Amino acid sequence: MPIRDLFTEDEDPAGKRVLSVWELTARIKDLLEESFPTVWVSGEISNLARPRSGHCYLTLKDDRAQLRAAIWRSTAGRLRFDLHDGLEVICRGRVEVYAPRGSYQLIVEQIEPKGIGALELALRQLREKLAREGLFEPQRKRPLPRFVRRIAVVTSPTGAAIHDFLQVLGRRWRGADVLIVPVRVQGEGAAEEIAAAIGRVNRLSQPYDCLVVTRGGGSLEDLWAFNEEVVVRAIFASRIPVVSAVGHEIDVTLSDLVADVRTLTPSEAAELVAPAADELVAGLRQYQKRLLAALRGRAALARSRLDGLARHHVFRRPYQRLHEMTRRLDELESRCGRAVRSRARLAREQADAVAARLESLSPLAVLGRGYSLTQRTKDGQVIRDAAELTPGEQITTRLARGQTISRVEQIQQ
Repeated sequence: MPIRDLFTEDEDPAGKRVLSVWELTARIKDLLEESFPTVWVSGEISNLARPRSGHCYLTLKDDRAQLRAAIWRSTAGRLRFDLHDGLEVICRGRVEVYAPRGSYQLIVEQIEPKGIGALELALRQLREKLAREGLFEPQRKRPLPRFVRRIAVVTSPTGAAIHDFLQVLGRRWRGADVLIVPVRVQGEGAAEEIAAAIGRVNRLSQPYDCLVVTRGGGSLEDLWAFNEEVVVRAIFASRIPVVSAVGHEIDVTLSDLVADVRTLTPSEAAELVAPAADELVAGLRQYQKRLLAALRGRAALARSRLDGLARHHVFRRPYQRLHEMTRRLDELESRCGRAVRSRARLAREQADAVAARLESLSPLAVLGRGYSLTQRTKDGQVIRDAAELTPGEQITTRLARGQTISRVEQIQQ
């Protein structure tokens, strides 16, 4: 568009037109904003600021220049990835002059990472964040019950996923009740519906054995609801083991990573949560054969042991052992009598020898040879020295036969 001459106004008496700062800034603003109503700009983010208002202020720069930019809250709230300094981006917006500062800036209406899609970058950032929190740790994953009686399925009631799941489940196992929790699986608000459905199933009064979150395949945009943080945290908080069957084999969502079990398709999910009835019957028959064989083996072993016991001499000659024990008892009785008699004779001989020794040491034997024993009568003390007596004291003299009592008349030393 032609550039207008900013100095074609009426001149003052001195021959020139003097503009105020505001007038000049307003004309520049009109010129720039009309010349660049929409522009695409690539650059590196720096000086990123996020005030409490929700707006984002940043600087786009390359190796030769810088450009101030702003992202209003309505646009920033729709971003699926996090902005940070150093991120290479491509922005679409309009040039605007900020009159109070006399500067121009880019009002960003659309922003994408350079060289990578916005959704892919958002997915990568969220995955790294949740991994740091431990939501994808294998140690926290729970096994599924061997036999399920109640299954809750969170999915679209009209999609092919629920049809495939029910078809495979009905063919394999008819002993399970299935609760279908209808939700939208893509589009605005789908993630919140899925998270709310998972929470409702966990709050039911009658508990369920497992919870299946499923939908068919699609693009990254179609499957994005299963990458939303609200859904991932709802699966993480579930008290019921969760099976994720989102998309096809090549599709991997954050729901797959946080779930207790990940399957490639809804059909595989049905095969995993429920055993095949035919396989169970075949397994039971095999166990029956093994049990019968084991019982026959135990019976044969018991019969063999019984036959061995029947051939034992205890049962063939039951009194033989009794007779042997009786004869042994008689022998012990005879040996015990002989031992007692021998012991008594030896004790008698020892007693006689001791008596003879005592007899030889007895003072009575000394008295028998003509000696006597003199004692003080009042206390029975043996008198060995005449100095121990006093005249007039009464003494007792023991002889070999009998004793005499006398009084001391005179003491001779």
